[in-house]
Amino acid sequence: MSELKRVCPSRRTEHITYAIRDILAVAHDREKAGGDLLYLNIGDPVLFGFETPRHLKDAAYEAMLENHTGYSASEGVPEAVAAIRAEALANGITPHEILITTGASEAIDFALSALVNKDENVLVPSPGYPLYDALLSRLIGEARPYQLDESKAWEPDIDHMASQIDQKTKAIVIINPNNPTGAVYSEEALRSIIELARAHNLVIFSDEIYDKLILNGKKHTSIASLDSELPIVTFNGLSKGYLAPGFRIGWSIISGDPDLVEDYAEAMRKLARARLCASHPKQFAIPAALEGDQSHIRDTRAKLRSRRDLTVERMNAIPGISCQEPQGAFYAFPKIEVDVDDADFVKQLIKETGVVVVHGSGFGSLPRTPHFRLVFLPEEDVLNRAYDRIDAFMRKNY
Repeated sequence: MSELKRVCPSRRTEHITYAIRDILAVAHDREKAGGDLLYLNIGDPVLFGFETPRHLKDAAYEAMLENHTGYSASEGVPEAVAAIRAEALANGITPHEILITTGASEAIDFALSALVNKDENVLVPSPGYPLYDALLSRLIGEARPYQLDESKAWEPDIDHMASQIDQKTKAIVIINPNNPTGAVYSEEALRSIIELARAHNLVIFSDEIYDKLILNGKKHTSIASLDSELPIVTFNGLSKGYLAPGFRIGWSIISGDPDLVEDYAEAMRKLARARLCASHPKQFAIPAALEGDQSHIRDTRAKLRSRRDLTVERMNAIPGISCQEPQGAFYAFPKIEVDVDDADFVKQLIKETGVVVVHGSGFGSLPRTPHFRLVFLPEEDVLNRAYDRIDAFMRKNY
């Protein structure tokens, strides 16, 4: 009998990293040594006392009682698709196709997989959510970063974006509101991105999972509402604004001239059919969410505004740290105003204080100045304890 050989993983996995989870190894080492931890790294509202609205839970439970426990249509149940379509139309978007997915992450996976070939590239914001880089690495494509301008409230640097486009560029990703910076893009910036996409015949991917969590009192503008012809894929879901990350329910809205997008939409449908469907009973939470009581959004925003204000005030009072005011979502992206590698900084911070944040370079290679991302979902007493420790850490070491 021949000797068994070690299983070799595929080369496409070599460069896949996910800083938000990868940093936990350092935290676990401190925990094993008996140290306590204050988690400011994971964007899961339910971990910090926010509760999924009861009518979403009831809708999923009632669907199970009504035996909606087999496979659904691959694109999604009609009631949920209709609710998404109605909200899109109300926001000025004309959907060509809607696909309900296992979280917005599966929708993003379908959109990239149906578009990008080996060695082609997609422009991704830097800093930005690392899922796009990971998926493009798996596809053996290139995540090509464009800079967000910290001096302009983290809006996209349109000139730098334009300079990154070449003949192998297929799409531009925007995350609005942005993770990790909390930026909410102006209509002027969105129109400039549309102009660039039109000039180079590019698809726009617009990740709007935080669109219900605008903290500056303004209305969110979806880029797809500004151009009905250009191919745009809008991603959203129940995880953030509807406080249901564990439901794993998201969706994509494909919009644009039908003659331009139908072949692409069919490619995404093929991927949806190949995996059968998203969770059937949980899909019934979508109409409950979009058409039902919205009061939890008002309450959530009020808590987040207070915690955001505390975060900005405390961060800017710490020597060696500065922080822009986030306009949406529940993240801040403080700048470390000393010469340090941000990954080493975060590891040292966790080891010495137990405050778990994520190094800024885990969200992209640009900007080249050191940052870290923190989540301001915890209650204010927890945030104050964490910020006290960061303050003491900076005064001791820097």
